[in-house]
Amino acid sequence: MYSTEIEVRTGAEAVVHDLTHEAEEFLRDADAADGLLHVWVPHATAGLAILETGAGSDEDLLTALDELLPRDGRWRHRHGSPGHGRDHVLPALVPPYATIPVLGGVLALGTWQSICLVDTNLDNPVRKVRFSLLAG
Repeated sequence: MYSTEIEVRTGAEAVVHDLTHEAEEFLRDADAADGLLHVWVPHATAGLAILETGAGSDEDLLTALDELLPRDGRWRHRHGSPGHGRDHVLPALVPPYATIPVLGGVLALGTWQSICLVDTNLDNPVRKVRFSLLAG
């Protein structure tokens, strides 16, 4: 299995960061043919989503997460910035992994699909993302 880890600067605001380009670069470096790309975020407060970006869906996802998981004092997990406990619940809704088919070295994503890192944690501006290729 070919695998590598990258670092992504997400900053101090909640973000949906498109990783598709980095995933494509990884597949080129791996000289990929057919297989599965597994993407993993080794963090307790971030996740991965497959969605359309740039047409408002990324902002809509962050808005929905704010409504589902308000950044307020209701959370039992209380270290970090106010409301940070909600960031620890995020991976139950937006999992820290995604697996995408690779055909002929190309991600088998739909026309408008992108691989996105979802990070609502205001306390951790740098994230690691692991790409692993399981050749077919």
